[in-house]
Amino acid sequence: MDLDLRITRKTVQQEVVDKLRQAILSGMFPPGHRLIEAELCEALGVSRSSLREALRGLQAEHLVEIIPNRGPQIPVLSWEEAEEIYEVRELLEGEAAARCASRMNEEAISELEKRLEDFRQAAIEEASEALTETAAAFYTVILSGCGNKIIRQVLAGLLARISHLRTRSMSQPGRALKSYEEMQAIYAAIAARDAPKARKVAMAHVANARASAMRTFPVEAGMNQDI
Repeated sequence: MDLDLRITRKTVQQEVVDKLRQAILSGMFPPGHRLIEAELCEALGVSRSSLREALRGLQAEHLVEIIPNRGPQIPVLSWEEAEEIYEVRELLEGEAAARCASRMNEEAISELEKRLEDFRQAAIEEASEALTETAAAFYTVILSGCGNKIIRQVLAGLLARISHLRTRSMSQPGRALKSYEEMQAIYAAIAARDAPKARKVAMAHVANARASAMRTFPVEAGMNQDI
């Protein structure tokens, strides 16, 4: 049977979504930035209807917000929202790491080690985009191996905002290498089949990331700390 390699509207549409998602997560469009449809259509080489369909998809991922009488823009994440995300991450990623220590097979542990090494290289090179991507890849292995699809679904729904917060956290001096040490501890606990330790170090890693990100919300976070 011959394989039909023709490009369909669906594949083009997905490419538009992928390109815009990558641009947003890389920081090309910072929080609060207005997206001008005419400029994006020209840059992407697509029709306005295709662009709007892509923007609606990104709106569902919380990467874009569409404001009446103003149009699409990149959402501004408040510290209150960020704190709530870190609270959810701490609980769910701790549970996921503990479950991985009890059930992850050797092949998956080997894959986790590879993703950890990728992150180490990105940290040494201080490559900001690669840091976010390799950290996400490390956690993808953990979430895939934890055996709980609900944990995966909940965190997948937060992926865009988690990536944004990772970028902010990693922007702090020395945070990337410290993150590597914490992720290495998570890997070691999982590889040692030590579920309590895996939970503890995974939760500590999120708590430390939260503290680092908080420093990028100086006024708002400081006010929260005084309450």
